[in-house]
Amino acid sequence: MTTPAERDKQPPRSRRSTALWLLVIVAALLVPWLVAPLQPAPASWSYTALLTRIQADQVTSLTLDTEGRIRGKARDGTSFASQLPTALGSDELAVALRQHHVTTEGKAPSSGWQSALLGWVPFLLIAGFLYWSYRRASGSGALNPFGRARTHPTKVERPNARFSDVAGYEVVKREMAEVVDVLEHPTKYLQAGAKAPRGVLLLGPPGTGKTLLARAVAGEAELPFLTMTGSSFVELYVGVGAARVRELFEEARKLAPAIVFIDEIDAIGGRRARAGMAGNDEREQTLNQLLAEMDGFDQSCQIVVLAATNRPDTLDAALLRPGRFDRQITVPLPTASERAEILHVHATSRHLDAQVDLDRTARSTPGFSGADLANLVNEAALNAVRDDRSAITPADLDTARERVLLGAHDGTTALLPEERARVAVHESGHALVAALSPHADPVDRITILPTGAALGRTEQLPVVERHLYSAAYLEDTLAVRLAGRAAERVVLGELSSGAANDLAEATALATRMVLQFGLSDAVGPVSYPEGMPLAPATQALVDREVRRLVQQAEERAVALLGSHGAALDELVRELAERETLDGSAVNEVLAGEHREGPADGPCGARLLPTPPAETA
Repeated sequence: MTTPAERDKQPPRSRRSTALWLLVIVAALLVPWLVAPLQPAPASWSYTALLTRIQADQVTSLTLDTEGRIRGKARDGTSFASQLPTALGSDELAVALRQHHVTTEGKAPSSGWQSALLGWVPFLLIAGFLYWSYRRASGSGALNPFGRARTHPTKVERPNARFSDVAGYEVVKREMAEVVDVLEHPTKYLQAGAKAPRGVLLLGPPGTGKTLLARAVAGEAELPFLTMTGSSFVELYVGVGAARVRELFEEARKLAPAIVFIDEIDAIGGRRARAGMAGNDEREQTLNQLLAEMDGFDQSCQIVVLAATNRPDTLDAALLRPGRFDRQITVPLPTASERAEILHVHATSRHLDAQVDLDRTARSTPGFSGADLANLVNEAALNAVRDDRSAITPADLDTARERVLLGAHDGTTALLPEERARVAVHESGHALVAALSPHADPVDRITILPTGAALGRTEQLPVVERHLYSAAYLEDTLAVRLAGRAAERVVLGELSSGAANDLAEATALATRMVLQFGLSDAVGPVSYPEGMPLAPATQALVDREVRRLVQQAEERAVALLGSHGAALDELVRELAERETLDGSAVNEVLAGEHREGPADGPCGARLLPTPPAETA
C-alpha cells in the first residue's frame, strides 16, 4: 500500500488520453457529414412526375414509409426521392403501382443511428467538458473520484533550524523547549501523570518569527516536520478540506513522533456561523474534521500540533479549548535588546563599517518586527551597492530606515526658496522644543531634504524603550508636535499648511489622553472604546478637553521658542545651510545662545514624527 507521500511522487495521469477519447467521439459523429457528400444525391421528383414515370413503366422499385417519404429506382438505374401528398387522400398511386407491377416496400420511419447520435451531440459535448474540468481539478490536487487530494500539499521535512537561530525571545523559547522535552522524554511525563500539550498556538503580529520557532522545535527534537497553510485545506469542492485534514493526520501517525505545523490557521479556524445563519460549508466541514482529529489524539502517539496566526480574535472557541490547543504562546514585537540581537544575526553575512552601531539602530526602530529588521539590513546593503561600496555604513542604515518608514528620498522635489526657508523654521522649532522639554525623547537628527510625503523631518531617538507613558511625557510630546507650527508663528508671524500632519497627530494623541487614558479631570477616570458612539453632551465635553490640551501644548511651545529666540534663529540658519544636522548641533546652539542670529529668519516645514508606541 502506498503512503500519501509516495502517491505524491507518482506522476499524474496524462490529460492526453481524455483529449484523445473526446477527439474519437467527435470524429465518429462527423463521419456521416464527411461521407455524405461523396455519395450521389437522389434526384428529386415531384408527385406528378412520379405518377407519369410509373405509368410510362420507367420505375422498377419503390419504398414508402408511413410519413409519406418515397425512395425508389428507375429503369436506368438512377435513384430518386419524392413525397406523397397524404392530405389528398387519393389512391391513385396505389392503383398505378399495381397496374405497372412496380415492386413496392413499406417501412417504419427511422432517422438512422447517425441522426440519433447527432441528437446526443450537445449532451455529449457538455459531459465531455465537465469531465475535462473534473480531471483538471483532480490533476491540480483539488479532487479525485474518492474525494481525496491527488497532489497532497503537505510538506514533510527535517528542519536544520535550532533555538540558537532565533534571536531574542528567551521566554518564548523556554516554553517551546518544554514541547521538545515532551517529545524526547515522554516516559517521565507519563510516570508523573502529566499530559503533554496536544496543540500549541503561536500568536503575534506578522513577521515576528512564529514559523521559524516552529521549525526550531522540530529541529531541536530532530523529528519529521509536516507543514501546511490554512488556505491549502480549502478548495472549490466541498469535502476536499476535510479529506486533506484526515490525510495530514494519517501521515503524521505513520511518522510519529512528529510535529504538525499549520500556518495561518485562521483561514480554516474562524468562528463558525451561528444557528440560522448561512456559513461556508466547506470551511466549517474542514474545521469540524480538524477538531475531531485533535480530539482523537492518543497520548502515546507523540504528535504535537503547532499553529500560527496573527488574528487570534477570529478563531473558533472550540479550537481554543483545553484538549486541543492547550497552550497559547504570544510572540510579541521584539524589544530594543532583542532587536539588537536580530540585527546582529542578519548582519553576520554582511560587511559592516567599523562605525556602525547596531544598538543605536535597534533603539531607533521601535515597532519593527524581525522581518522588518531583515528588510532594513537588506535595504542598507542595497544602498551601499548603489554607491559602489561593499561595506554598510551608519548612513546606509539611516537611509534604509527612512526608506522603510517614509519611502525613498525624492530628489526631484525642488522647493522654492521661501518654502525651503519655511521648512527650516518648522523643523528647527520641533528640534528646539524637544531639547528644552525635560520628558521628551532627545533629538537624533534634523533634515530639510524631502523624503516620501515629508518635506522635512525631526527624528527623536528614545533613550529607553517605554511601556508606560506618564502624563508629563505625553504633554511634552504634544508640545513637540506643535512646535513646528509655533515656530512659524514666532519667526514668520503667519501659519501655513505644512502643519496639517502635526495637527492630525496631536489631535489623535490628545483624544486618546481624554477618552482612553483618563488624563482629563473634566471627563474623569473613564475609558471609552475607540469608535464607541458618545452622547451629544459627552462628545461636546470631549471636544472641549481635546481642544484645551492641544491649545495649551501650542502655547507652551510658543513660550519656549519666544524665550530662546537667538538659539532658534541660529539653528534655522545652520539647518538652511547644511540641510541635515545631528542632535548634538541643537545642544551646541543652546549652549552658545549668546550668538546673534540673522535678522530675517527663514521659513518652516511639515513634520512626520514617529508616534509613540501603544501603551501596555
